[in-house]
Amino acid sequence: MILLEKVSKYYPHDKVPALDEVSLHIAPKEFVFLVGKSGAGKSTLIKMLTREEKPDYGKIMVGGIDYDFMKKRQIPHLRRRIGVVFQDFKLLPNRTVYENVAFALEIVGVSNAEIKRTVPKVLELVGLADKAKAFPGDLSGGQRQRVAIARSMARQPKILIADEPTGNLDPENSWGIIKLLEEINNFGTTILVTTHDEKVVNLLKKRVITLQDGKIIRDQKDGGHYDLEGSRIQKRSLGGPAPTITATPTPAPAEPEAPAKKEAKTSGEDVLAKMRQAKAEDEAKPVAKRRKFIH
Repeated sequence: MILLEKVSKYYPHDKVPALDEVSLHIAPKEFVFLVGKSGAGKSTLIKMLTREEKPDYGKIMVGGIDYDFMKKRQIPHLRRRIGVVFQDFKLLPNRTVYENVAFALEIVGVSNAEIKRTVPKVLELVGLADKAKAFPGDLSGGQRQRVAIARSMARQPKILIADEPTGNLDPENSWGIIKLLEEINNFGTTILVTTHDEKVVNLLKKRVITLQDGKIIRDQKDGGHYDLEGSRIQKRSLGGPAPTITATPTPAPAEPEAPAKKEAKTSGEDVLAKMRQAKAEDEAKPVAKRRKFIH
């Protein structure tokens, strides 16, 4: 579905390349987290996929389209196949929820009849069927992000890129957005999420690709976790064998010690506990009949 082969991008006056011989393959229907510090190259990689930027070297293929042979007039067609959700929503404030979603279809020439069939289904998918006539200013941050996702999904893209989708949300709404993206992934859409949200990444245990100074330094295929510094796993070349760790026995203390005072939870632990509770409550609910998507 997404293939990058030794892709490099250089910007004038930068000390290091924005992307440095990046190679990766994301299969259809995968759910992938892309993580890294600011300036690691995440935004540049996304701009490569949406053809906002061109690589200086290397090959990019998305959905069978070879970017080397793409003409300028074909770029709008490519972008209809890739949905993008941003941290700041980018909604039209003077249009209703229904009109914001419909607008994404109007600009590509979809008929009014098809818009009337599609928009209610997409709003139902994101849980906002009752907010069709509301304006963005009347919605919570989580609801506005759901509208942004609905707008991106209205054109039924095969790939959905979410760029920091939980960056402006509280933990409860963050978890709701991630669960929505997971549901969309279950319908067959490939999902690529860039994020700094360590807790979300560690709870979902999906594939995690880590960028640093324009290079992929880690690609955890299954059960990945957020680890920018390599503190939880020993840094090694991609695909290399895992290190063998030999445990050292700890000698027993000479005398029993008084029980230590229970350490108060940090704010980060509180947030993680809240997200785990939300996840447990969500999974404890009876399985409802799955909504039929519009693929």
